Amino acid sequence: MADQVFNSPLNVGFEAPLVLLVLVALEAVLSADNAIALAAIARGLEGSKLQRRALNLGLVVAYVLRITLILTATWVVQFWQFEVLGAAYLLWLVFQYFTSSEDEEHHHHGPVFTSLWQAIPVIAVTDMAFSLDSVTTAIAISDQTWLIITGGTIGVITLRFMAGLFIQWLQEYEHLEDAGYITVGFVGVRLLVRAINPELVPPEWLLVLAIVLVFVWGFSSKKTMRESEVEKGE
Repeated sequence: MADQVFNSPLNVGFEAPLVLLVLVALEAVLSADNAIALAAIARGLEGSKLQRRALNLGLVVAYVLRITLILTATWVVQFWQFEVLGAAYLLWLVFQYFTSSEDEEHHHHGPVFTSLWQAIPVIAVTDMAFSLDSVTTAIAISDQTWLIITGGTIGVITLRFMAGLFIQWLQEYEHLEDAGYITVGFVGVRLLVRAINPELVPPEWLLVLAIVLVFVWGFSSKKTMRESEVEKGE
């Protein structure tokens, strides 16, 4: 269906903007779980100022890695080992989160950092692992590198905005962090299945639907005022 639309002679002048719109929409939808993972990682630093700096600098490095991945995508997709490594890393994040003890003071699972420079590479590598899924999807839609790079650039900007929002929301909603890591697990399993047998990969709409349903649950219950104040350090 998409191929018929993009190849239609009536669409010659609109193909690039249409493809770009699709790529940006995909980036926005598929960035929700990425954003919450990055927000949760940034929360391993003490104070909102350091958390914002970690996101800013981490995503600058992540952007460079993402562009490198896009430029080498036709080579990378030939090696299933990259997808296995990405899947293993994301599933390790999920395992670490659900098996780690909670920080009693800030109700935070996951890694805790003593400096900004410890958090930056973790944020960059995490985005890189997610990018294996989004970039593979992007090159399946378009073979025009500049379009994919443009979509990726807008995606990183969107990701920074969304991650900033999620840092605030994680302090307000009881199940949101759990929901975020469950969706990270979805992406990890999807990458692993694709590496084993691409024909078994579920359709994109099914992943999006699953992410939406999990996030509906994540936003279903607010924390008490006291819990929110504790997490904000008030």
